[in-house]
Amino acid sequence: MNKLQIYLVSLSLLSGACGNSNNEFDASGTFEAEEVIVASEIGGQLITFDVREGQTLTKGQLVGTIDAESLDLQKQQVEASINALHDKTADVNPQIRLLESQVSVQQAELDKQLREKVRTANLIKADAATQKQLDDINSQIEILRRQIGVTKQQIRVQKNNVQTQNRSILSEEKPLKKKVEQLEDQLNKASIINPTEGTVLTKYAEAGEITNPGKALYKIADLNTIILRAYITGAQLSEVKLNQAVMVRVDKGEDDYKQFTGTITYISDKAEFTPKTIQTKDERANLVYAVKIKVKNDGYLKIGMYGEVLLNAPK
Repeated sequence: MNKLQIYLVSLSLLSGACGNSNNEFDASGTFEAEEVIVASEIGGQLITFDVREGQTLTKGQLVGTIDAESLDLQKQQVEASINALHDKTADVNPQIRLLESQVSVQQAELDKQLREKVRTANLIKADAATQKQLDDINSQIEILRRQIGVTKQQIRVQKNNVQTQNRSILSEEKPLKKKVEQLEDQLNKASIINPTEGTVLTKYAEAGEITNPGKALYKIADLNTIILRAYITGAQLSEVKLNQAVMVRVDKGEDDYKQFTGTITYISDKAEFTPKTIQTKDERANLVYAVKIKVKNDGYLKIGMYGEVLLNAPK
């Protein structure tokens, strides 16, 4: 039954109730629930899928698993690529140790020449050595200092070159690690986790089937609280407000009603079923507005059941 049919039925019932004040009501509609369609987030075969229509599920409950072996293999491949990057990096330490040993030898020779310089200078004072001997020693000292400087520069260059090379190789590690995180997220989605507490209304898949991302698996709704979508006229708008308590009743047997207390949680700000051309006051009365009334369900109320609303609920 669509909204227009519901409204027409409501009007006919209101007309038929005019002769009997016990049957009068202010609005009517049908019950619905806030439904959630749970869909697959990855593709693959449904290995397990433990869901039955009418079953009550808790939030966070594991209800099925999807075959994700290919994703696991992809993750292992990326992790192997990360490990391979470290194997490609160069170890600068052996070359550095060799150059540092060379510096030590050169420094030892320099220290020896410095001592020889002091000795030769003393010999010159005693006329036991020539100035040429001292000049030769000074030349040797200068050569050694330059050699030490060159060797130290080689150490710095070698370190920089290897570090630059290694940085270039390891720059690939960060995006590969992000890829691993993405695959782990996909693997987590292989477990189908129920998102909300409620009752399974419809089941769309079976274990063993192949599913795709976005494919609906089942529909669930919390039936502990149910919504009556009813319609009121424009003249009744002044009588309703959000969080207002109202009486809701449904048929109970042939001549009896079962009553519930409901709370208005939504009032439409837009009229429905509006004629294209409104010319008279009577036609304006055909304008209706949707309201939603939240009702605590004791198990009696069902989706699609017809309900009536009394706006002035007893205190």
